[in-house]
Amino acid sequence: MAHFLLRKLLALLATLLSVSLIVFLALELNIEDVAINVLGPYSAADQRAAWLVEHGYNQPFVWRYLLWLKDFVSGDWGTSVYFRESVIKLLLPNLAQTLTLAGLALLVMVPVALTLGILAGIRQGSLLDRLVSFLSIVTTSIPDFASAVFVSAIFVFWLNWLPGVSSMSDGFSAVQLVLPLMVLCLFGIGYLARITRASMVEVMQSPYIRTARLKGASTARIVVRHALRNVLIAPITVIMLYIPWLLSNVIVVEVFFAYKGFGSLLYTASLNHDVYLIEACAMVSAVVVGITKIFSDLAYTWLNPRITLRSLGAVSYTHLRAHET
Repeated sequence: MAHFLLRKLLALLATLLSVSLIVFLALELNIEDVAINVLGPYSAADQRAAWLVEHGYNQPFVWRYLLWLKDFVSGDWGTSVYFRESVIKLLLPNLAQTLTLAGLALLVMVPVALTLGILAGIRQGSLLDRLVSFLSIVTTSIPDFASAVFVSAIFVFWLNWLPGVSSMSDGFSAVQLVLPLMVLCLFGIGYLARITRASMVEVMQSPYIRTARLKGASTARIVVRHALRNVLIAPITVIMLYIPWLLSNVIVVEVFFAYKGFGSLLYTASLNHDVYLIEACAMVSAVVVGITKIFSDLAYTWLNPRITLRSLGAVSYTHLRAHET
């Protein structure tokens, strides 16, 4: 276990260094845009050059990157050139808002999708199975921005049941979270239910399940005592992949519904070429991906004792692709 965690943490550290360097290099290509966004599009060229010199952007790329890396490790994440505030003070409350939204989405998505997928897999070929399969295909075929438009058209403009924005300007409001949660869950429920259904069908055709049926065990007992643990191997992978996917998907949802979170902050930083804020967001995203991958591997070894920590290379990905087909 210690060797596994050490290996994963070293891999995470290497990933963070690689991501930070790539992002820093990508932003270097249009470094003058930083001065334009701060001083305005009608500022003179010499004003922009003076601003870049004043803030150290004229120094060599490697030197600026090493200085940023030293400050980042020591806890100084820089100052946002657009918001004129400390990056860490901007990032933490917005990240908490997104974690709230993502956590609620997972609480809704996981039990609903697993229940639908298991029931459809048990009753293969039934009306329920066909309905779940059809809805899964539909929900996974619609991109998130289109889902946001559809649900807004129905619940905001047609039925007039829900507010069209989730800015929380008057404090926390559960009603304002309904539409963002709906958009985030639609794709996740459909995809996870599809994977769970395929896994359930495969497990229910196994010899040990047929043996349990011949012994007179009820369907409920077979599912809970014999099938469920093996069924969950593929869905666990989907859930762990869904967590980092949420960080990218919330950009669309938060911008569309004016929700103030990590996604909308990254979107604003990207539009305004806010180097230090973009770097901090990239680091947070990389950490989330790395940690979820570690938890995914640990969950695999618990669900399937035949899988050891040493053999966890491409096992999870291969298993997931097998259930998609």
